[in-house]
Amino acid sequence: MRACAIIPAYDAEQTLAAVVREVSARFSARATFVIDDGSRDRTAQLAKDAGVRLLRHPENRGKGAALRLGMMAALDAGFEVAVSVDADGQHPAGEAHRLLDACGDREALVLGVRDLVRDGAPEANQFSNGISNFFLSKFTRRKLSDTQCGLRRYPLEKTLALGGRDDGYAYEAEIILRAVAAGLSVVEVPVRVIYPPPHERRTHFHNVRDPARIVARVVRTVASTARDPRPPAKVHAAFEWLEKPAKEPERDGGDHDHAGPPPS
Repeated sequence: MRACAIIPAYDAEQTLAAVVREVSARFSARATFVIDDGSRDRTAQLAKDAGVRLLRHPENRGKGAALRLGMMAALDAGFEVAVSVDADGQHPAGEAHRLLDACGDREALVLGVRDLVRDGAPEANQFSNGISNFFLSKFTRRKLSDTQCGLRRYPLEKTLALGGRDDGYAYEAEIILRAVAAGLSVVEVPVRVIYPPPHERRTHFHNVRDPARIVARVVRTVASTARDPRPPAKVHAAFEWLEKPAKEPERDGGDHDHAGPPPS
């Protein structure tokens, strides 16, 4: 399958360079998209220096808006699936690349499932994820083990056709609901993630405010899909690059079977 990686980034200069270096080594620079979501630091410059594809929001809009922009750009560039990777360094590039082969159905939504206790997630994160899991499992009538993990494999055309609307973190929960309602295959795959020590960790997720927003979006989405449970329609993305990738540097070896279409 023609696959790429999408990295939403907001004020991520402390971690982005390492994340981009490792991800682009697995997917190639041409198949790595960084979406600078209105950062006020050197996030955009670091992505430029790495030679990956850079897209930018002039102002911060939220993770959902950044993911949609990246998906539209990737679809327009000829990719079929995208693995989303957080910019904070929690998602090892090897785990992201492993999701490509985790399911043979290229139209499936593949969810990374963390072991939060094993990987040392803060208790507040475990609690908020439990709330999200409870509500989404209830409304989808199937057990969902990790509804907040940002490490996922999205079928680009099918995902965009679902019409997810939320601009923030709730977009990821909304897409699960819409995918189940539309009859898409949703596959859960165990993944390993990294939680740095508390004094090194930087996150924009608010453990009270954002779960509340997720629940509110879940309720609205359930009502919407109950009224209109039609399967996804085709989406044709029309997109102009905000930033062109620099010429991709030569790399030594590596497994690049999923690097996507060659340069035109």
